Amino acid sequence: MAVNALNRRRFVASAAAGLPLVGARAAARPRRVALVGSGWYGKNDLFRLVQVEDVEIVALCDPDSRSLAADAKTAARRHKSGKTPRTYEDYRELLKQEQPDIVEVATPDHWHCLPAVDAMRAGADVYVQKPISVDVVEGQSMVAAARKYGRVCQVGTQRRSAPHLIEARDRIQSGMLGKVSHAEVCCYVYRSPRGNPPDADPPAHLNYEMWTGPAPMRPFCHWTHPRRWRYFMEYGNGVIGDMCIHMIDLVRWTLDLGWPSVIHSTGGIFVDRGSKANTPDTQTATFSFPDLNVVWTHRNWGPPVYPDYPWAYFIYGEKGLFKGSTRKWEFIPVDKNEKPILRHAVTEMDKYEIDNADTVESRLGAHEFPVLRAHMRDFLNAIDNRSTPVADIEQGHVSTACCILANVSMELGRSLRWDEKGGKVLGDAEANRKLARPYRKPWLHPTPETV
Repeated sequence: MAVNALNRRRFVASAAAGLPLVGARAAARPRRVALVGSGWYGKNDLFRLVQVEDVEIVALCDPDSRSLAADAKTAARRHKSGKTPRTYEDYRELLKQEQPDIVEVATPDHWHCLPAVDAMRAGADVYVQKPISVDVVEGQSMVAAARKYGRVCQVGTQRRSAPHLIEARDRIQSGMLGKVSHAEVCCYVYRSPRGNPPDADPPAHLNYEMWTGPAPMRPFCHWTHPRRWRYFMEYGNGVIGDMCIHMIDLVRWTLDLGWPSVIHSTGGIFVDRGSKANTPDTQTATFSFPDLNVVWTHRNWGPPVYPDYPWAYFIYGEKGLFKGSTRKWEFIPVDKNEKPILRHAVTEMDKYEIDNADTVESRLGAHEFPVLRAHMRDFLNAIDNRSTPVADIEQGHVSTACCILANVSMELGRSLRWDEKGGKVLGDAEANRKLARPYRKPWLHPTPETV
């Protein structure tokens, strides 16, 4: 049965019961949640959602049958009913059979768009990990789907929900920095892989055909799965796509910035050119907004500029310098008579005892969990009120597209002038052809007109 038929079936059933058709759920029935991509970060998101509401985890989907079985057992212990979620290899079958209220998408980046669009078409609200897409047209299609089907779509740019960074934003918008004319974003925590692992047959428990999906089919090696797929551009957009998305999103959110008008980037693989990894180990990008530039730098080698801020954003104003990260922020005033300010991220280890174990299992810092919980509360509130969440899909699209366009600029060796209304690069047909990656058959690339 096609997913739009499922949507009609749900519509008719709701209408016959005299229920509201948007955002409806019986008070006595927990929200039905499905996770597509049940690996590392997907479980982190899902288990924070369970902590803020007694949702029912009805299904998990992943092409790795071994990890999927283990993840289902773990999920059964984490939600109130204790039931083991049903498992699926193909998200389309999950949508047909389960009709979830909420779908979380936490796959590798090349698999974000299609499940999110299909879930919204099927009537679910969606939480999708960042970056939302691997190309610009995917992102445009996801925004179009959310608007067409009236769905809430929250992006995993959860630092918009971090209490210490919310305070920083409020202070900056209240004039702490005065006039702001420059910002920098950076990442020095990545380390490029060394060596050349041999090609090998995928493990028997991994459906590599489904794992690859619409991406180009490349030989499997032990870097491919699990978790080290980011070494390959076929599945994502490198360090800038993984890490800049968070920091440029924070700058945009803090300063209420929209789209940049010009994007320029240079970089490449400068350190280990013999490696099988094909993502840039060094890159700089400049995003030109009205009245200020935002400059990104990453190096997968060497020390950070500020040792306490290896992954961070810096905002320069006439009254001083702001340094921000997931762990803390500082204000360093120009006026020596004014006191500096230092704030740290909160933890809730005493309130949520399971965080102690999860920090070990997930390899995330304890400061990450309160932020994820707050982000999930915002998501649920938006669902209940049919309102715009703090990290709406459109904002996630802008921040994601900035990073993608930087890679296009780097590849072509020239600046790109962005047409916000037209959703394309001005006067550059070659760049515009790169706004949508070719999909591997039989997968069809969505467009805003076809979702």
